Amino acid sequence: MPGPGPHMMYALTSGQALMSVSNGRFSPHHCLAYAVNAFFGPDLGSFSEWLTSTLGLGRALGSAVEDYIHHPFYYVLILGFPLSILYSWASGFVLRKGLLDSVSGVPLTRRQCFFLVSAGSLSHFFLDHLFECVFEASDMVNLPQSTRTKLERHSL
Repeated sequence: MPGPGPHMMYALTSGQALMSVSNGRFSPHHCLAYAVNAFFGPDLGSFSEWLTSTLGLGRALGSAVEDYIHHPFYYVLILGFPLSILYSWASGFVLRKGLLDSVSGVPLTRRQCFFLVSAGSLSHFFLDHLFECVFEASDMVNLPQSTRTKLERHSL
């Protein structure tokens, strides 16, 4: 799995691309909610497992939370609605305080936030799975000879 840097760079870059392609309909407001979910979202499960193992409290619970939350679809099914309520409220709060500029001046709806949570989760796992290509020695036996030779030349 890549670290937090690639997740954030990918989310902000794809958010920037969506802003330019959509002619402003995908605003910086949308990009922020999307990037937060792509960066930190599904890793809440891993963080909870690390926290409970470090503190020594509820290790079984922390491990169970990690198994359910760090999943492309379970994350959305379990935390999608609560996070969409939180993000919708936070969206209105930052607009009222003038901390974030919005073209329309209207906060994100719960439905928009739910879709952004889903998109952030999927983009997070896209990067996770992209960097998980690991070959074991036993896997090399089943590969054709030409592929094995190429892999052996490029291995360290």
